[in-house]
Amino acid sequence: MEKSNSFFFIWTFLAFLLILLSRIYVCSAAESDFYCLKSIKDSLQDPFNNLGSWDFSNATEGIICRFSGINCWHVNENKVLSITLSNYGLIGEFPRGVRNCTSLTSLDLSGNKLYGNIPSDISVIVYYLITLDLSNNTFSGNIPPDIANCTYLNVLRLDNNNLEGEIPSIIGSLLRLQTFSVANNYLTGAVPLFVNAQITAKSFENNPELCGKPLKGCEDSWIWKHIDRASFIKAFVVGWVLFFTLGLVLHLFQFPSKVINKIVSFNKWKLRVKEHLTSGSDSPGEEDLSSNQKILRLEKFVTRMSFAELEKATSGFSENYLVGNGMLGKVYKAILPNGWTLAIKKLNEWENLEDEFVSEITTLGGLRHRNLLPLIGFCTENEKKLLVYKYMPNGSLHEWLHSTGDKVEILDFPLRVKLALGIAKGLAWLHHGYELHVTHGSISTRCILLDQNFEPKISNFWEAKFWSKNETALSWSLFPVAEYSGLGSYKQDIYCFGVVLLELVTGKEPHELTSSRNLFDHSPCLLDADRNLLGKGVDDLILQFLELACNCVKFFPNERPTMLEVYDTLRTISQGRTDWVREIPLSTDMSSLYD
Repeated sequence: MEKSNSFFFIWTFLAFLLILLSRIYVCSAAESDFYCLKSIKDSLQDPFNNLGSWDFSNATEGIICRFSGINCWHVNENKVLSITLSNYGLIGEFPRGVRNCTSLTSLDLSGNKLYGNIPSDISVIVYYLITLDLSNNTFSGNIPPDIANCTYLNVLRLDNNNLEGEIPSIIGSLLRLQTFSVANNYLTGAVPLFVNAQITAKSFENNPELCGKPLKGCEDSWIWKHIDRASFIKAFVVGWVLFFTLGLVLHLFQFPSKVINKIVSFNKWKLRVKEHLTSGSDSPGEEDLSSNQKILRLEKFVTRMSFAELEKATSGFSENYLVGNGMLGKVYKAILPNGWTLAIKKLNEWENLEDEFVSEITTLGGLRHRNLLPLIGFCTENEKKLLVYKYMPNGSLHEWLHSTGDKVEILDFPLRVKLALGIAKGLAWLHHGYELHVTHGSISTRCILLDQNFEPKISNFWEAKFWSKNETALSWSLFPVAEYSGLGSYKQDIYCFGVVLLELVTGKEPHELTSSRNLFDHSPCLLDADRNLLGKGVDDLILQFLELACNCVKFFPNERPTMLEVYDTLRTISQGRTDWVREIPLSTDMSSLYD
């Protein structure tokens, strides 16, 4: 009897110990997930307060399951199943604290402003993920090979970023991968051989340097690997001699260099797009097919949207929804059923604006930067053409600068410097930081829109041009001086930006700047500045601001600074005044343009 009681006591003690250990493990996991979400929130900027519901003052079991974007395994247990923070406007690097969400199976951070490299040890952080979506951010660098160690992945989306280099071949060995996309990056080399044959060419589109099945073949690469070295050297020497001879002949006969420049410096990228869009059969019976092909090609840049849906969202393009009237047409505010607030530009139907319509889509649709206005989609139906943008609640900079109400008083000098710095960062990125250099062509305060945080967004890209990085020759300019000097569109952008700076510091319209005191013909002084800005302890900085503006509008284009120099000068003006512009990088590193 005593032996039986002893066994009963031992088994009771062991059962109690197992229950206790399981309780400790659950509490530990719950606490881990609690601090996992806290570390994610702490590591990211949240300008729109979309994580406002993430309140960690209450540690009650199940409380995190009520957080926005969080789905738990059970509503009363702090055990995170999925994190969906798509289009939250979050800013920062990949949140490494997510590794503490030990039961996580899905992570969606798409449509934010995340930057930097994807962690090289990504599998250590999110090993058990089934879905990983990092699309529509600004991640850069290479795709880490370690991502192939996430063997449970069914969905992997890295499209619409700034990734470069080759796609690691080992990714093709992921047995469970069903959805994969790296479209709209800057990837090169051969496409991996995927175990899953359902992955199509659409997953790799707009990466011109990628090759291999299901894309074009990599025959050229094969030729370079197998070409005879001696034959190549001989061909190179012969070609160089011929090239030198041709150059000498052209020099002796004084072939017009300006004509050569104009031939060489046309817009390569947009010309290729235009050829695709305008290609079609001469047969009248295939006209509709050609139109459909145009639309399909435009859809590679942004989404095609329903005219009926946009019309409904504006109550039939009612005047009550009208928020602006531009050169190409009227702009309406629209609220879609899913809560998105959009700005819809309805192009004038009585004008032939086909080129402007295509140019805006193929230019702005392929550019992604925090200081460029996001183009969401387009719509074309019969003669109606619509461009759909993210809505900017504070309207244009021109409205604020030249308003008769109280708006202009809100624009104190610190805020004007912040606006100038944002515009300069966007233009410097276009001129110096993008794979193909871009010139805007018509910068003004009317095309600078302001979001709810007064972050400037450059719009109206229908006159923009693209240039390859090795192209020094420039083409046509709207300014005769720039055309004559051969400095072209880059210096034209800097001139226009200088006018914007003058508007910011003087409060005058462009046509007023040349009426009484001509800022183009004399050294700037504080008499030129808006009197409402003076006497507030920043007069020396206002004078520096004026000097920079006058340098940008110098008569001879070769005397104007580059946009990168302008951006660096504005950062210098802002140094030491961190209360003005938050998080201004103070180094001269080009990477700051991508922030």
